[in-house]
Amino acid sequence: MITKIQIPNSVGKRRRLTGIDGNHYFMKVMDEVYVRAGKGKVIFLQKLKWEHRKRLVEYRFTYYMIGVKPGAKGRWVFGQYSLIITPSQLKLLLSKASAKGWAGVKL
Repeated sequence: MITKIQIPNSVGKRRRLTGIDGNHYFMKVMDEVYVRAGKGKVIFLQKLKWEHRKRLVEYRFTYYMIGVKPGAKGRWVFGQYSLIITPSQLKLLLSKASAKGWAGVKL
C-alpha cells in the first residue's frame, strides 16, 4: 500500500548532475521540506550546496512519484525534471507573487 512506503530523505546525501556541457557537477542536499501531492507524489524544496562553487547555495524544487512501470513499480522514483534557483531568484519570485496577492504567498 502506498501510504506505508517511507518518503525518501536526501538530507546529507551527495548528488551528481550532468550539465549541458557534459561535465559532472556534485552537490550535497543540506536540508529539505516536502508536501504530499496526492497518494503517489511528494513535492520537495531542497537546500543544496555545490562542491565546485564553495559558497554557492541554491534551492531545488523536485518531486518523487510511486513508479508504475516494471522495475520501478511500487517504489519511489525521482522526478527527472527539477528547477534549481538561487536564493535571490527565489526571494524575487515570492516577492512578486506576494505583491500580486497570490493566495498562500505572504512576505
